[in-house]
Amino acid sequence: MIDLKVKIAGIEFKNPVITASGTFGFGREYNRFYDISVLGGICTKGLTLEPREGNAAPRIAETPSGILNSVGLQNPGINSFIQNESMFLNSIDTVVIANIAGNTIENYCAAVEKISSADCVDMIELNISCPNVKEGGIAFGVDCSSAEKVVKEAKKLAKKPLIVKLSPNVSSISQIAKTVENAGADAISLINTIGGMAIDYKTKRPILANIYGGLSGPAVKPIALKMTHEVSKAVKIPIIGMGGITKAEDILEFMIAGASAIQIGTVNFFDPNAGFRLVNELTSLLKECKIDRLKDLIGSLIIN
Repeated sequence: MIDLKVKIAGIEFKNPVITASGTFGFGREYNRFYDISVLGGICTKGLTLEPREGNAAPRIAETPSGILNSVGLQNPGINSFIQNESMFLNSIDTVVIANIAGNTIENYCAAVEKISSADCVDMIELNISCPNVKEGGIAFGVDCSSAEKVVKEAKKLAKKPLIVKLSPNVSSISQIAKTVENAGADAISLINTIGGMAIDYKTKRPILANIYGGLSGPAVKPIALKMTHEVSKAVKIPIIGMGGITKAEDILEFMIAGASAIQIGTVNFFDPNAGFRLVNELTSLLKECKIDRLKDLIGSLIIN
């Protein structure tokens, strides 16, 4: 028997395959393709305290080996989520992670306190890559001081394990990671999307209505692997790695680099059965490699 189980902040996952926020809705949509209980976990679409309509269209642009998105956190708000999604999420046998976003520390804290009361949520993922309105529009996650403040305050109110999602658009992701660890994060997830742009040469206009967007997909995998390894050397808390994962071999690479689990995002768009496929592929690959326990691979990179 192959043991795929991993543990993060005291929560056991049956396998390391978790769906990434913003790419899987609240699970219902993909449950029509396969029983999502086979997954280690799902991470909900980003939730804010109040409903958000998101950015103007076009909000998605395909790029070589990836996509640019500027959705703008469109979501129904936390109250609607709890009211309308709890019954379904309680019916599935997998770990549920609620992704939470905000634009001020007070807003983040109110959202974390409210989502902590949801019985369908096992963990909270704090997205600190959102604009900090009170600090001139910068993202909390690109500055150590603001990252420390928001995580420290959110941790006081979180009644579930707190994962902090990091932005790659920084000069030193290891420094940010160490800061949020010291501020109380129970785990770290990385990377969020990388800032990018697409232009229509015929019209001389940006393709996205918001001009800039976040790049994800296979194009970012080498960057994500590097940052996962860098952060693994800087912190002691578990890491959830993501960025361009499309096959089982990618999962092993991220875990060897130091991740305890992974998230899959863009692949869900072009292969709706990706989660189911990856769990099965991972089992077969471990048998082929004669590896009995997946967790033995975590942080096993050999550097001579």
